[in-house]
Amino acid sequence: MAEPSKKETVEVVLKNWRAEVETARVYRDLAERESDEKRKAILIRMAEAEERHAQRWEQKLGDMGQPIPTLTDTFWARFQRRFTRSLGTDIAIRRMEAAEEKHEREFSAQRDRALAGEQDVQEFLRTSALEEKAHARALNAMAGPANPKTVLDTILKRERWHGRGGSWVADAIYGVNDGLGAVFGIVSGVAGATNNQQHYVLISGLAGMLASALSMGAGAYLAVKSEGEVYEAEIAREKAEVEENPEEEIEEMALFYQLQGFSAEESQKMAERLAENPEQLVQAMAQSELGLSAHRFPNPWKSAASASLSTAVGAFIPIIPFFFMSGLPAVIVAFVVSIVAHFAVGAVKSLITIRSWWASGFEMTLVGIIEAVVTYGLGLAFGAAV
Repeated sequence: MAEPSKKETVEVVLKNWRAEVETARVYRDLAERESDEKRKAILIRMAEAEERHAQRWEQKLGDMGQPIPTLTDTFWARFQRRFTRSLGTDIAIRRMEAAEEKHEREFSAQRDRALAGEQDVQEFLRTSALEEKAHARALNAMAGPANPKTVLDTILKRERWHGRGGSWVADAIYGVNDGLGAVFGIVSGVAGATNNQQHYVLISGLAGMLASALSMGAGAYLAVKSEGEVYEAEIAREKAEVEENPEEEIEEMALFYQLQGFSAEESQKMAERLAENPEQLVQAMAQSELGLSAHRFPNPWKSAASASLSTAVGAFIPIIPFFFMSGLPAVIVAFVVSIVAHFAVGAVKSLITIRSWWASGFEMTLVGIIEAVVTYGLGLAFGAAV
């Protein structure tokens, strides 16, 4: 690969300088609004590190005979900082984590190109990339769980009975929900299109039930299996990092403990004690950085069976009246039974959400009514057209 020209090198150095200055400003802005003293101190240290990086890039510009620019605090830059603040501290920290990871990748790529033969820059790029990586991990620890699923997993890890049963319960509830909604729509549409002919509704309903159950089961199996494979890959990555640079991993582990409220001295001792068993250090790093632990992942076959059976149960409900009745009465009974089932499923969903049972049930009922009206109407329209 051809080395970049001096002009390209200047542009890259200038871009890096701007990025470091802007990042430092954001860290200082977040630190000013942070009430937790430990988090505030960490954000200030990160801002100082970014400012040191910016000074190094300024020095490089001077060595290249370039004037030191003045970074104007533009309207767009101020808007971005205000927008970041408006998201809340934890989400803002997540955004900065992504920015640090991006900077790490850019510095690594620039180091590979050697910036027009500037060998003295390579070492700075290497150390900067390592610092950006460390910043990203520290931010990950500061922000904590990023979404409701992760929050739920964190809670379930504290309560072992949830850890054993929480996953399949959620799979079962959402399986019933999916099967009921999908086949209720099919039954309503086919009933409208065929003038409520019993055998057509039964055939289409049973076919839809089978397809939905198999689809949900396959999806659940692949999802859980993929999560397990991701866990194994992350463990392998952490193991390689511990083997290559144990001191850095110990320092990171100490930082995680410090963020949990331990003193710096206690955190360092705990991390060093943990490092006496490299395998335990690997497991601890994976759980602290990524929230990954082996017992989180259920058996993929168990998840597949739970999803398939629950979907089939939900899908079978709208079909039941057509085994004993035909014509419009069967459609009406199927509608009533399905709407009641929608409310029941919505109410049960409140067991794994924070919503009240009646609000969740009402929402599901409303969705079911809209679905029935739309699909039955479409069926009538298609039936009339045919």
